[in-house]
Amino acid sequence: MDIYTIKKKKYLMKKMILLSVWCAVLFIAVSCGQANETAESALVENETQAVQAVDIEEEMEGKIVEEMVIPQKSAEPQAEEQVVLPSKSADAKPANPAPAESTKPTSESKAEVIKDAKPVNEQTKPKGSTSTRVPSLPMKKDEFVKKESKTAATPSHSAWNTILAANVSTTGGVNYAAIKRSEKALDSYLELLANNSVQNSWSSNEKKAYWINLYNASTVKLIVANYPTKSIQNLEDGKPWDKRWIKSGGKTYTLNEIENSILRPQFKDARIHFAVNCAAQSCPRLMNKAFTADNLESLLEQNAKWFINSKFNNITTNKIKVSKVFNWYADDFGNLIDFLNKYSKTKISDDAQVDYLEYDWKLNGK
Repeated sequence: MDIYTIKKKKYLMKKMILLSVWCAVLFIAVSCGQANETAESALVENETQAVQAVDIEEEMEGKIVEEMVIPQKSAEPQAEEQVVLPSKSADAKPANPAPAESTKPTSESKAEVIKDAKPVNEQTKPKGSTSTRVPSLPMKKDEFVKKESKTAATPSHSAWNTILAANVSTTGGVNYAAIKRSEKALDSYLELLANNSVQNSWSSNEKKAYWINLYNASTVKLIVANYPTKSIQNLEDGKPWDKRWIKSGGKTYTLNEIENSILRPQFKDARIHFAVNCAAQSCPRLMNKAFTADNLESLLEQNAKWFINSKFNNITTNKIKVSKVFNWYADDFGNLIDFLNKYSKTKISDDAQVDYLEYDWKLNGK
């Protein structure tokens, strides 16, 4: 039997007792011939008690309604429905539900209160929400901290250094026949560069050394693949620099693109022209060392000084005859006299006469 039925029966029993008392008093008053004043006084008193009984009834019914709206805590509370989150922490606690209003309903509004009553968990939902509200939980560290990607290592140029040291003289003469006999070593190095292209994380010197070595190794490969030949100009219909075949990072380049679209515009260093080699007699020498990030600056300075003061240029104080390299790439050198004076052993006057020597395209072999 529920609590509502029990309280309802107690209320009816009290009402019947009060009604019996009232009838008994009225019967005694009439039978004994008491004065009307006495009967009326008793009647008023009993009516007052009846009104109090009605108030008690309404109060009881109001409490019953409250008990229906607000569930009583049981000795063993039921487990709350859990919403599983991927990064839930051990010390996170669910939010406590907001209590329902406890205003006592009147007898006229009790039916509306029961009709409009909502489960407690629905009252805690934000307006317009369709899911059960759950507390915000701290994210795991790896969910909001972006992991730093490992910096890609630059490829080793030691294999290229070995090839150069064994087959190139200090003046730039190249033993193409010997390189051809061990061509697989050159192919392996070019494959290494192809599979380990320049990354943004590399330093400027690492990038510059990579592209210079790729240019020079590719030029040597072009000659070796067509060896013997007397001149690089005899290859690819006289346009070997426009042949698209050099691999790097899934892309294919030409020699011209490496020099004129990468090295020159990106690094803006005129000394590059003394580092890249075109396999010709008049070309700045192919050094017998591979460029690396560590030796790049010293080798660029060393080769610039060597080339400007070599047989490839005739320099006097008032008159100079220099390589056509200085003419072809005049924009890179700026004021030619000022540039040459940085490295020339002979001081050149500002108004010196400038001429250019013929370029010898014969192979730079030995």
